[in-house]
Amino acid sequence: MIRIGFFLLLALSAAPAWAAPGDAAVLKAQQAFAARKLANLEHAARGVPAGHVLAPYVEYWRLMLTSRTDDARIADFLARYPGSRMAEALRADWLKSLGARAAWPLYLAEYPRLVRPDIAHQCYAYRAESAQGNRSHQREAVTLWFTGRDMPSVCTPLFEQLIEAGLIREEEVWRRLRLTLEAGNPSVARVVANALPEAQRPAAALIDLASRDPARLLDADKLDFSRRGDREIALYALDQLAKRSSGQAEQALRRLAARLGAEEQRTAWARLATWAARRHEASALPWFQQAGAMAANDFQREWWARAALRAADWQAVLRAIDSMGEAARTQPIWRYWRARALQASGQRAAATPVFLELSREFHYYGQLAQEELGPVMQAPPVNNAKMSGDDLAAVARQPGIARALALQELGLRSDAGQEWNWSIGEFSDAQLLAAAELARRMEWYDRAINTAERTRELHDFELRFLAPYRELAQQAARENQIDEAWVFGLMRQESRFINVARSSVGASGLMQIMPATARWIAQRLGIKRFHPNEMQNPAKNIQFGAYYLKHVQTSLDGSPVLATAAYNAGPSRAQRWRDTRPMEAAVYIESIPFAETRDYVKKVMSNAIYYAERFGQPSVLLKERLGTVPPRKTPAMPAADPDAPLEVEPADD
Repeated sequence: MIRIGFFLLLALSAAPAWAAPGDAAVLKAQQAFAARKLANLEHAARGVPAGHVLAPYVEYWRLMLTSRTDDARIADFLARYPGSRMAEALRADWLKSLGARAAWPLYLAEYPRLVRPDIAHQCYAYRAESAQGNRSHQREAVTLWFTGRDMPSVCTPLFEQLIEAGLIREEEVWRRLRLTLEAGNPSVARVVANALPEAQRPAAALIDLASRDPARLLDADKLDFSRRGDREIALYALDQLAKRSSGQAEQALRRLAARLGAEEQRTAWARLATWAARRHEASALPWFQQAGAMAANDFQREWWARAALRAADWQAVLRAIDSMGEAARTQPIWRYWRARALQASGQRAAATPVFLELSREFHYYGQLAQEELGPVMQAPPVNNAKMSGDDLAAVARQPGIARALALQELGLRSDAGQEWNWSIGEFSDAQLLAAAELARRMEWYDRAINTAERTRELHDFELRFLAPYRELAQQAARENQIDEAWVFGLMRQESRFINVARSSVGASGLMQIMPATARWIAQRLGIKRFHPNEMQNPAKNIQFGAYYLKHVQTSLDGSPVLATAAYNAGPSRAQRWRDTRPMEAAVYIESIPFAETRDYVKKVMSNAIYYAERFGQPSVLLKERLGTVPPRKTPAMPAADPDAPLEVEPADD
C-alpha cells in the first residue's frame, strides 16, 4: 500500500503530515457519500489510485449508496476484506436489506458472521428461523419483549408470532406495559396496550393525562381501581407526581393506598423513595423500607444504598446491596461499599478479601480499596512496559491501523476513530501498547489513552496518563494556586487532550469551556475584544479553565470535590447536593443525582492521584484528596457567578 512506508516512519518519529496521491479525491468521495450524492462519489472515485490505503473505503461508500440489493457484489467485498470494520458495517446494512426482502436462507447463512448485531438484526434472525420452520429459539426471543424502550418496527411481526404461539401471554403484556410507563415512555405504553383484550386496555387519554397533569388525574374520580389498567396508570401518575414533589405524591399515595393491591403499594413506595433519594430527602429511607426489596428494581436499590450512605446507616447499605441482582452487586462500586459496610459493622475479616481483590484494579474504587488495606497489604507496583520500534512498525503494518491513521491524517476523525477501535479489538497487550505509542507520536491523544487503558497484564501508565501541554498547565496552575495534577485530571476527562474537541452543547477546547463562561472569564481577566473561538488556542483555554476551576473552588469552601462537580454541572447544583452537616466526600460523590457528573467527579479525582505520582508530588491518599465536604451554607452563589452558562443538564440516571 502506498502509505505503509509513511506509517512505518510515523511509528519511529513524529513526522509532519504528508499527502499521498489521491488524498484529495478520497476527501471528495467521503463528502459525496455524506451528502448522498452518487454521481459526485463516482466522479471522485476515479481519482483514487487502486493501491491507495483508503481505496477500500471508497468502494465501501459506493456500495453503501448503490448496492444494498446487489448480493453478489456485496458478498465479493466481504470476502476480500474479512474481519474489517467496513465488512461489519456493510454486512449489518445488507442483513437489514435481506430481512426486509424476507430472503431468509441467505440471512441465516450470513447472520452468524455479524459480530455486533443490534435488536433489529436479532428480530430478523428469529423471524428467519421461524419462516424456515425452526422454532427452537422462540423462548429466547421472548426476552426481547421485556423492555421499556420502543422497539424497531421489524420486531412487531416477531412479537405477534410469539403472542399467537402463547409464549407472550397476557401477564407478559402487563409486565411490559409497566416497564414502559416506569421508563417514562407513554407512547410506547399505548402501543403495548393494544396487545391486551380491548375490555382491559387502559385508556390512552388517561395515560396522556397522567403524563401532563398527574395531580389532577389522581385527585379527580377518573380512575376505576377495579380495573388493572387504571391501577397501572395510577402507579405511573404517582411516579410522575413524585418526580415533581415528594410531599404531594406521598399524600396521594396514602389517600389511594387502600384501593391498590399490596404489591402495587410497595411498587409505588419504591418509586417515591427513589425520587426522594435523588433529591436527598430524609423520607427516602423509611419509604424504601416500606417498599421492601422485592418491590424495587436494581436501579431503585442502588438509590436505596445511596440514601443509606448519606444517612450513615451501614446496615441499610448492606440490605440494599445484598438485595441487588448479581450483575449490579458485582460491580466495583457496590463491592467497595459493601466491604465498607461490613467493616463499619465490625466484620473486618469479611471486608478485607473484597478490598484486596479491588485493590488490584486500576480505577477509583481500586484506589480507595487499597487505602482501606493500609501500607501492610500494598498491591505490587506496576512497571511501565515499553514497546520497541519493531513492535510499533508491526502494528503500523496492520491494514486496519494503516487505514485509521490515513483517515486521521485526512481529518476524517469519526471514521478514523471507528476504524481504530475496531482494529484493536483483538490485540494482545503488547500490540495495544505499541498502538497506543503510535497514536501518541501522531498526537492522537484520545486514541493513545483509550488504547493503553485496554491492557490486561502489561501496562504503561505514562501512556494512560499522558501529559501534553505540560508547561502551559504548570503555568496556569501556578498562577491560580491550584494543583497541577488536578488540572490534568480534569483536562484528561474533559477532552482527552484533543484540542478541537467540541461538546454537543458548545463547550470547546482542552478544558471544554462554554462560550458564555469564556466571555465571563475574559471580562474578569480584563481581556477586551475576546471571541469564544479563541478557546481553540491551548494556552488560552488552559488559562481560562484553570481560572474558573480556582473560582468555583474558592466559592465552594475550597473543596476540590465540590469544585469538580461544579465544573461539570454548575455551582448551584454542587452547592445544593451538600448536606447540613459535614459529609465524607466519597459519600457526597456517590449520591450525586446525575450519572454523568457522578462518574466525572470520580474519574477526575482518580486521575489526579495518578498524575500526582507521575509528576513526583508527595504521596497523598485519594481519601485525603477528596477530604470532607463542609455543610451547606444558606447564602446563594454570588450573582456575578456565571452559573447559568454552565448549568447544562448533564446525563441523568
